[in-house]
Order: sequence, then C-alpha cells, then structure tokens
Amino acid sequence: MTPLMPMEWMAPLMFGALVVFMLLGYPVAFSLAALGLISGFASIELGYFEPAYMSNLPLRVFGILSNDLLLSIPFFTFMGAILERCGLAEDLLEGPGQLFGAVPGGLAYAVIIVGAILGAITGTVAASVIAMGVISLPIMMRYGYDMKTATGVIAASGTITQLIPPSLVLVVLADQLGRSVGDMYLGAWGPSLLQIALFALYTWFLTIIRPQDLPPVPRTLTGRPLLIKCMWGIIPAGVLIFLVLGTIMLGLATPTEAGALGTVGAIILAVLRNTQMQKMDRLAYIAGIVATAGCLIASFTIGMKTLPFRASFTVLFASIIWLCWRAWQDKPLHDLIVEGMRATMRITSMVAFIIVGATCFSIVFAGVDGNLWVEHGLTSLPGGVWGFLIAVNLLVFFLAFFLDFFEIAFIIVPMLAPVAQKLLTPVVGPDAALIWFGVMLCVNMQTSFMHPPFGFALFYLRSVIPKSISSADIYWGAIPWVVLQLVMVAIVIFMPITVTFFLDKPHGIDPSTVKIESAPPSEEDDLPPPSFGPPR
Repeated sequence: MTPLMPMEWMAPLMFGALVVFMLLGYPVAFSLAALGLISGFASIELGYFEPAYMSNLPLRVFGILSNDLLLSIPFFTFMGAILERCGLAEDLLEGPGQLFGAVPGGLAYAVIIVGAILGAITGTVAASVIAMGVISLPIMMRYGYDMKTATGVIAASGTITQLIPPSLVLVVLADQLGRSVGDMYLGAWGPSLLQIALFALYTWFLTIIRPQDLPPVPRTLTGRPLLIKCMWGIIPAGVLIFLVLGTIMLGLATPTEAGALGTVGAIILAVLRNTQMQKMDRLAYIAGIVATAGCLIASFTIGMKTLPFRASFTVLFASIIWLCWRAWQDKPLHDLIVEGMRATMRITSMVAFIIVGATCFSIVFAGVDGNLWVEHGLTSLPGGVWGFLIAVNLLVFFLAFFLDFFEIAFIIVPMLAPVAQKLLTPVVGPDAALIWFGVMLCVNMQTSFMHPPFGFALFYLRSVIPKSISSADIYWGAIPWVVLQLVMVAIVIFMPITVTFFLDKPHGIDPSTVKIESAPPSEEDDLPPPSFGPPR
C-alpha cells in the first residue's frame, strides 16, 4: 500500500514543527518528546518503519543517561554554586582591582581577567556575571564609569565562562561529538586566550577615544600588602584550577573524577574563608597541606604502594573529611551547601529532561532519514566548506535567540556532526575536525547570553544591579561585545590553527590513503608443499 505521504517529507515537517513549537513558547524538552513520540507513531502507521524500531527508545535513553561523563555536569555546577556564594570572587577582584585600577580602564581590565579566572573555577555564566555585578559595579559607579561600558564588560567577562575550561558546554559538546573532554579543553585554550586579549584590546581602545568613561581608581594598597592581597585571591584559585584542569589534561583523572575533586576543593575553600574556624580546623588544614606534600614526594621518589605514601594519603583523607564535616556543621556554610545542592538539582533535572526529549526526537528523525536530509541540504550549499561553516554558524546564532546552549547541543549538534566530520576532515584532519567544529559552536553560543530577546547574562546582571541603571543601558552596552564575539567566530572559522595549535599533532598518515599491495605470485608458489614423511 502506498503511504499517504512520501517519507522524504517527514524530516522537514518534524524540524519545522519543532521551530513552531519553540516560537510559541512551549518548553523545549516537552516539545521534543511530544514531537518525537507523535511523529514516531505516525511513521509506524504510514509504514516508514516497524513498531519494533521504537523499542530502541528506552534503551537509547538509558544508555545516554548512564554515561559517566554526564556526572561531571552536576559536579561542576555544584562547584560553581559553592564558589559563587563563598566570597572567593571578592578576593579575586580586590587584588587585581588594586593592581590595575590606577591606570585608565583598570577596573575593566581587572573584571576581564577575574572573569576568566572565575569562569575557569566555576564553569557557569550565572556565577561569574552575578559575582562581578555585585562586587565590581558599585566600585565602577562610585568612580564615574559609563554605565553602558561597565555593564557591557561585566556581562562579556561572564560569558567567557562558556569557552574557557572547565566549561559545561565543552563537556556536553564532547559527549555529543564523541570526542574526549581533554581534547576539547586543549582546543578551547587558544580561542579563550585570544578572546581575553580581544576584550582587553577593545577596552584599551575605549580608554583612548573616551577616557572620561573609564577613569582610573586610586590605590589604597601598595607594596607588600598589595602583593599579599593579590596572592590571597589568586593562589587558592590557581590550586583549584590545577586540580580540576591539570588532572584532566595530564590524564590523571577523568572529567567526572576531576569534577568530584573540584567539589571537595570548593567546600574546603569555603571553610578556609569562614572566619569561625577553630584551632582544630586550622590544624586539619595544615596537616592536609603537609600530607599533600608527602604524597607528592613519595609518589615521585619511592612509589605509591609504599607505607609513607599510604600514611600521607590517610592523613590527607582524614583532614578532608574533617573540613567537610565542619562545613556541614557551621550554619552559614551548611546553608550555602544546601543552596548549592538545590541549584545543582534544578540544572541537572533540566539537562536530564532535555536529554530524554532530544532522544525521542532524534531516534525518530533518524528513522525517517532525517540525517540524510540534513546532509544533502548542507553539502549542496555554495562555497563548499566555508559556505557550510557560515550557514551553520548563522543557524546557531539565530537559534540562540530562543534556545540555551544545552538545547542547541542536544538537538542541533547530533544532526550536524556527521556532515561536519565529512566536510572538515580535508581541512584539519579527521581527529581535529569535530574538535574545531565544537569549539567554533561554543564561541558562537556565547552570543546567546548577550543578545536579545533573552540574553541570560543581561538578565542575571539586571537582577543584582541598582534600579537606577536602565535596561536600555544594559542592552546598548552589550552590543559592542556581541560584535567582538562574532569577530571571534569569524577568526575561529578562517583560522583553525587557533583551535588545533595545542592539540596533539597527527603523524601525517591518513589511514584512508593506505594501500596494501601483495607481490605477484611467482613460479615457486605453484610448487607442491614440502613432504615431511608419514606421521610418527
């Protein structure tokens, strides 16, 4: 029996219906699930695939949700929530603010640098933007900073979190693209540093053309007190960054293990910043530092299976347990941890619902050859590889008007990944193709936090700044920084070396070009096999 509608029509209808549902304002996770199930039952009735095909759905959902890599999302979220509330950002900003404040635009430079550091240890835009808005904006207002410039630099510095490791976006993209998180982090370092430099260069340009908008701030600390203040904020953050990022990039821990280590480190930092520390707490802290040094020395000299290493590790573990227990007993720290758990639960639940909905949609979309429809449409674009990259980035830019990065990563990326692998391999090689593509999308998705109509970073900032600053100032102040982010997208598109520079270089052999040729048979091959006599 001929179906009422050709199967080739189902994929574009599903994609068009998804866009309509999102424009109408329905929750994306439920829209995906509903469209996937309705389209699946309709496809069965139309004879596009058998009912048994839909039995893959629960297996696929269970397989995705049981991926250990996704555990790093709640770990990094919890770490960011703790660090956002424990006051580390104040110490981070106060030292660089004093150091750079005496030059024109000094506070803006400090916000950019601290935003990058805070992004590296929190991994969430909300934490960075809110912390910078609460801490730095009152100082900027006091010394006469232009509010458009001040709010723009705060929002922009917070969005660097999207790109700079350990970004949650990079973790999700690594999972969807089938690449290691460590490689995604290595690929993101080049664009991260370049973007920080671009923001700083624009700030310097503003100090030249409008110096009255970014006046210097007089120093209250000099010499040794200034150095101590800078080190008090930077050293703990640097240690935590090394524990999280260093262990991943050195291959000592998986992202999930590094995320768990980061949560423990965040709780310990919160305890250390607590003014109610008792003598026993300080002794546990000192014992932990000594034990850490003992573990490192023993591991590099006599080995990890020796008694000194095990004894040092036992002391270290005991000190960590004690400090975490004291954090739970202290009322302010207890409330801080509970709030961090609630924020983590909300974000993790949202991600889980999006995964389930995206899986429902994608399995039916693949069943009606939606992947072939996407591949045919994108490979036939004019301009070849560059036409594909420009079109995809324009698509992601406009989808970011009403989708957040989790939704884009779970919906759009799986559709585009096979085409990207095919088209980008001749440019950067098979290993780096999807890493380049993922980092490029990550840079692009930063704009979703800055441009209307939603601009989550702008809403985060709006929630913590005085009512005297209008929303118009916030939106107009964000426009130049959005343009800078789009410039970064263009740089990553046309200069893939910015992503591939830190990656392991390929050996120069493409397996697809390897040919194995056997020698032609000789006359000796026609000889009978040798005889060794009858068996004994």
